[in-house]
Amino acid sequence: MTETLGEHTIVSDSGTYALSEILDELESAVTDEEVTVDVVVDKLGRSSFASLMLVFSLISTSPASTLPGITTMVAILVFILVAQMMGGRESVWLPRLLTRRRMSSETLCRGIRWLRRPVRFVERFLKPRLTWLFHRPWLWLPMSLIMGLTLFMPFMELVPTSGSIASAVIALFAASLLTRDGLLALASFVLLSLVPVSIYLWQT
Repeated sequence: MTETLGEHTIVSDSGTYALSEILDELESAVTDEEVTVDVVVDKLGRSSFASLMLVFSLISTSPASTLPGITTMVAILVFILVAQMMGGRESVWLPRLLTRRRMSSETLCRGIRWLRRPVRFVERFLKPRLTWLFHRPWLWLPMSLIMGLTLFMPFMELVPTSGSIASAVIALFAASLLTRDGLLALASFVLLSLVPVSIYLWQT
């Protein structure tokens, strides 16, 4: 399971992915009481940028996000992934400080089980369409917004549910990359534009 950001577009071996398959891969990575970020990266593949973005953002959306520091860790991981995708890197590089981070396997599996039903429901409606949106420069617009959003996500840990909302929107964009659904990409772009405004209004 691989996909890379080439010179102009996302290219994947099979064209699209069932999102539930990504959860299957993540769950199969759990073999001990704890799982490290490095194990997750190796399991999904070091060229699977969109898959990794989806998995990490979903972790921050699931009940696992209640663990202190998860939202911040996910924000840093997603920022690094998007920066490397925009730079055309073909293999994921992550600092060792992040790859050694551990998550409770029990909490992670509980989050995966919680995510399965909504993921299976959503993926039934996804299909390749408006694929021109996955070409530059259009692809860089939502990516730039995601990078900006991740800079604020560490502070969102102070505001209940705000980090999960931001992560859910990032997960939508990652899902659009994997399924090549341009309509979903457009929806995620609109939501990415609205998230900072919504959080500001909620706080005030």
